[in-house]
Amino acid sequence: MQLLPFRATFPKLEKIQTPEQFFGTVKQEYDKYFEEGFFHEIEEPSMFVYQITKGGRSFTGVISGVHMADYLNDRVRKHEETLAEKEEKQLQLLLRRKAAVKPVLLAHHPVPLIRNWLEQYKQDHVPLMQFKLSRDKEHHKIWRVSAPDQLSSLQGLFRDHVPVTYIADGHHRTSTALRLFDQTGGDKEDYASLFAAFFPIHDIQIQDFNRVVNSLNGHSPAQFIARLSQVFEIEPLVQAAKPSCKFELTMCLRGEWYRLRWKERIMLEYASQPVVLDAMLLNHKVMSKLLGIEDVRNDQRVKYIEGPKGIQGVIKQAEKEPDSVAFCLYPVQMEEVIKVADIGQVLPPKSTWFEPRMKNGLLVKRIGKQVGAEVKG
Repeated sequence: MQLLPFRATFPKLEKIQTPEQFFGTVKQEYDKYFEEGFFHEIEEPSMFVYQITKGGRSFTGVISGVHMADYLNDRVRKHEETLAEKEEKQLQLLLRRKAAVKPVLLAHHPVPLIRNWLEQYKQDHVPLMQFKLSRDKEHHKIWRVSAPDQLSSLQGLFRDHVPVTYIADGHHRTSTALRLFDQTGGDKEDYASLFAAFFPIHDIQIQDFNRVVNSLNGHSPAQFIARLSQVFEIEPLVQAAKPSCKFELTMCLRGEWYRLRWKERIMLEYASQPVVLDAMLLNHKVMSKLLGIEDVRNDQRVKYIEGPKGIQGVIKQAEKEPDSVAFCLYPVQMEEVIKVADIGQVLPPKSTWFEPRMKNGLLVKRIGKQVGAEVKG
């Protein structure tokens, strides 16, 4: 990977009274916050070591630019399709802010030499910034890497030992950066790199991503259960629960919970597929054929509940509509994401929820002041 230093800004924590509110609004309000003096400016291009501690576990990575050529040459691999409408919104927001406020999360295979370098750097240097978020129970630390020899050493490690990375979070930010790169002919320094955070695969967790559908498509609950029994082995549950393994789902219908396991004949239909996911089977066999939902990404009847919201988050959404049905899915595994990306395929929409999730505005990549005049959306 070709890591590139970048011009950064970072928040003046002493001026921020409510960090949660600040980081929650900076995506839309960065330009205003910057003009009002809420950010320090670093003129000298740098890279950064980033550590987030949550739930008794620490995750350490590198925040840097990465040359767009690495994406074009399939060294930065995707597993999810993007939406043109969302890309356009991202582009216009980026042009207005003249800054990328959140890096794309890239996963790479573990490299002991990189891990040891980062751990030694943290021991030898004082953090540029550190703070805690009480609501999220997170502790963030950032170290700046700016000395030429240190930058060269870190760049060399990634160049020599990280041949490929995988987009864990930020497909739309990546495609937006590519549009800017293409429209400027790739000759502008600001657009030649993708703003990215590199973490080893073992430091990235994938949580479940669950679904609540606000319609039974005209079926009564009894009819719906009967139709489901054609593709699932169904077992009533005495209480709410999430699935315990792959190819098992749990369902909430009218306040009653059930365990669902795909029937053997369904699994045999997909035996030749390189990767088989519960989300894929659910989309084919239930969402489309039973509930009449073809576009699972955009159909307003489908609500997606990320795993960190827990079972209560699923129940809360399901209780909003009397005819809704909720499905809880077992988390996709990282090796499945990698396999899908390596063979050039994509996962079903809303299949994964990655942790750690970085905050908008924690570290910002500045873009040239004339970007809005030079590039058209």
